[in-house]
Amino acid sequence: MTASRAIDRENKDARINVRLAPSQASLIRRAAEASSTSVSEFVIGSAAVAAEQVLADRRWFTLDEESWRAFEELLERPAEYKPRLAELLAADDVFVD
Repeated sequence: MTASRAIDRENKDARINVRLAPSQASLIRRAAEASSTSVSEFVIGSAAVAAEQVLADRRWFTLDEESWRAFEELLERPAEYKPRLAELLAADDVFVD
């Protein structure tokens, strides 16, 4: 199931109230009409896309060529054995019954 379908099946009882200028309201109404969607669908869809882009900027990063090579070198190093980490991962999970 896609995230969009999961949201479609979710109860939609959360609200966000916004204040906007009449010119902004008019612009949004015209854009919603041009998109053949309701104002609510248009605003929610547009805001969700913008939110995903903002959050993606925090998950993706760009590096210049030299920095990328240094980053790749760090990733390609052999893993270090960490005895305390191995012990922790071998222990029973306290969150599972």
